[in-house]
Amino acid sequence: MSAYRMLFLFTAGVILLGIWLTGFNKAHWVLYIPVVSLTFAGISGICPGLIFWKMVGFKNEPLRCNLPGSKD
Repeated sequence: MSAYRMLFLFTAGVILLGIWLTGFNKAHWVLYIPVVSLTFAGISGICPGLIFWKMVGFKNEPLRCNLPGSKD
């Protein structure tokens, strides 16, 4: 499993935990959209948010950061 997939699943879990602590009956249905899309991205590797923003016209540029052990 890649770091991106784990990031998507972890973020979805934190949002879902917040919804659970608030109460499922009190949370608005819009809060479930990122949970579902991030979980789908983490499981399948297909990111709906990235597809949407690419269709709108933004470029998909790789992140540029100096991580320990990188080839830079």
